[in-house]
Amino acid sequence: MNWLPRSVELARLTGTLRSLRRFTHLDILLEHAYHSPRMSTRKESERIELLQGTLDLLILRTLALGPEHGHAIAKAIEFRSDDVLQVERGSLYPALHRLIKRGWIFVEDGTSENNRRAKFYRLTARGRKQLAHETSKWEKLAGAIARILRPTGERE
Repeated sequence: MNWLPRSVELARLTGTLRSLRRFTHLDILLEHAYHSPRMSTRKESERIELLQGTLDLLILRTLALGPEHGHAIAKAIEFRSDDVLQVERGSLYPALHRLIKRGWIFVEDGTSENNRRAKFYRLTARGRKQLAHETSKWEKLAGAIARILRPTGERE
């Protein structure tokens, strides 16, 4: 028989119970959620998991202003969000490849502002159409959530 110290056995049992408890209710506050590296707010303690597709929308919007290389896209999103959003490399480049595969952006070789070789990403006509579609969906979703959070006639 495998004998473990009581503290290890209790820790294992507690962890098992915790994981079972996690699946017994709807966790809308994402208290037990895994935070994927897609895109998040800057501070770990204030980290907010963003809806899937948000990064794609923000990349498309950034590229609507003109072609950029990957690092500049991430910095532009960070800057335009007043440093609230942070795009990590492990999230940005898979998203860029996904958008290329869908035909919404294309890539070309170029030279960055510090005279290094870089890949520059440019929005395609299909990408512009998709940006308009995704923006409309996002505005509809944001409006619906706002109506629920702040119903008319209700005082704070």
